[in-house]
Amino acid sequence: MKAAIYLPSQDKTQWWVDMLQSLLPEMQVVALNPEDSPETVDVAVVWRPRSGDLARFPNLKAIVSIGAGIDHVLADTALPQGVPIIRTVGDDLTQRMREYVALHVLRHHRDMPRQLRAQAERDWHAIVVPVAPNRTVGVMGLGNLGAASARTLAGLGFATRGWSKSPKTIEGVTCFSGAEGLSAFLTGCDIVVNLLPLTDETKGILNADLFARLPKGACVINCARGPHLVDADLLAALDSGQIKQATLDVFHVEPLPADHAFWTHPAVTVTPHVASQIDAETGGRIIAANLRTFAETGTCADVADAQRGY
Repeated sequence: MKAAIYLPSQDKTQWWVDMLQSLLPEMQVVALNPEDSPETVDVAVVWRPRSGDLARFPNLKAIVSIGAGIDHVLADTALPQGVPIIRTVGDDLTQRMREYVALHVLRHHRDMPRQLRAQAERDWHAIVVPVAPNRTVGVMGLGNLGAASARTLAGLGFATRGWSKSPKTIEGVTCFSGAEGLSAFLTGCDIVVNLLPLTDETKGILNADLFARLPKGACVINCARGPHLVDADLLAALDSGQIKQATLDVFHVEPLPADHAFWTHPAVTVTPHVASQIDAETGGRIIAANLRTFAETGTCADVADAQRGY
């Protein structure tokens, strides 16, 4: 089996080629080049592939996403149809997301932005907040990362809710599903965490209508994908006080342009898409194991549902 690697950075591409070749000595691992014997490539391992590149490989048996999401692969309008897309997921990715979500939920719960402003003003003022069981936190998206994050929040004592497209059952979490369950989910949510997959249905879901259905002064955390959020709607909701604070890890354009209002808005915390970056060594081991299984059986546990988008 021959695997071809592509990342936007040539240096990173070569690093991945060398690492995966060391992990998969029985396979040939090369940098993806549509002009170099494309008919010999069996698997493409990619992150944000260039539009049209993958269509040039006539015998492609699988596409591997270097990451949990597959939206960057599905964005290719010339994507070969019917080729399995394999996600890269593992305990490392899940643990990092649990940590990020817990950190920023606790920041908003304990009103740390206000506490830091008080420190800057040398204002010795005790800020009293409810205990966790009296604070309702909702997680949108109950896949691997969302379900794990919801369990973590429930373990911290928060009144935890979850919302997903299809019904789910998670111990300690009150679950809602479907369009009909969204309003009930949002009602009373003090903090909302978005971990939905990015699909045509979920693009722009964090919008003025959703913000209006939250209690006044709610907080929003987006650590899924930038296009889930309508930027202008969030800025308006923050300026009106409908949304008190927001933590944003993902954006429509990355890196976030230097002149974007999020950088300087006093109610926004910006992090540079670091919520759950899988480290390369761990990712390489997961990809190698998946490719071995795929070579032996023609499938593996991490094959995504391209029709659903995740």
